Amino acid sequence: MPLRKGQKIEVFRRSGDEAWEDYMDAFIGCHGIITDPDTSINDPDALVEVSLEGRGTHRLPQDCMRLLDDQP
Repeated sequence: MPLRKGQKIEVFRRSGDEAWEDYMDAFIGCHGIITDPDTSINDPDALVEVSLEGRGTHRLPQDCMRLLDDQP
């Protein structure tokens, strides 16, 4: 999924990526904004930086996210 800075996402499930850690389970259901999609890497499986509402900024695998409908 090509992500862009500023897009709104939801962490909707546990990731199958090896980078997923148990503490990240608490992020499921959280909404956030993409702050660094690492487009320079050009790797759809790369971790992306997301600012989660009330949870801070984290690098998460993309397979746990979905875009929210209220995109500009």
